[in-house]
Amino acid sequence: MPYRTTPLVDGQIYHIFNRGVADQPMFIYKRDCERFLQTLWFYHFVKPPVSFSKFNNLSQKLKLEIEKQLSHLKPSVCLYVFCLMPNHFHLLLKQEAEGNISSYVKNIIDSYTKFFNIKYQRNGPVFQGQFKAVRVSSDEQLTHLSRYIHLNPLTSYVVKDFEQLLNYPWISLPQYLQNKEGLCDQSIILKFFPSIEKYLEFLQDQVEYQRELANIRHLTLE
Repeated sequence: MPYRTTPLVDGQIYHIFNRGVADQPMFIYKRDCERFLQTLWFYHFVKPPVSFSKFNNLSQKLKLEIEKQLSHLKPSVCLYVFCLMPNHFHLLLKQEAEGNISSYVKNIIDSYTKFFNIKYQRNGPVFQGQFKAVRVSSDEQLTHLSRYIHLNPLTSYVVKDFEQLLNYPWISLPQYLQNKEGLCDQSIILKFFPSIEKYLEFLQDQVEYQRELANIRHLTLE
């Protein structure tokens, strides 16, 4: 794997993203998305006692025992926002300890690649080389990135309108609406807004602008 020139620093928040090889779809069916989200949960703990593939094949009793063990482990990262698109993914997260983002994303990619290759009877990488990581440098950038990530399915026409986006299961937005514990810590983003309604207004405010940017992006790439 190529050496990362920009270090990943403890306590800092990063936008992590990666695409399928040659922009090919890597989330084809519902089960693919479910599997990826399961690995996001499983590997966010520091040093799980087994790999996810082994955990997934255990009896329900043994799974419950492992889950109890996991509940006592420290988190390796804190996930704030996620989005799965047909050919790429976005994560907005904080590194809790040295090297944890790299190991976290590596475990997810390795686990999902193994699952995908077995399921679709193929070999080789599923993702496009080293994942990209951009450090979030301000609260304003954090909230705007959360909007950009949450709007991805709408601005890319994966869903047709904002109402459908609110029910799109492969982003973290439904958890924000339910305001309960889950895969993400939504409190970090929502603390900048007086209510969830104001956050939704914040999202809707840029739908057409972000969609237009998506339409012309291919014209601005070098």
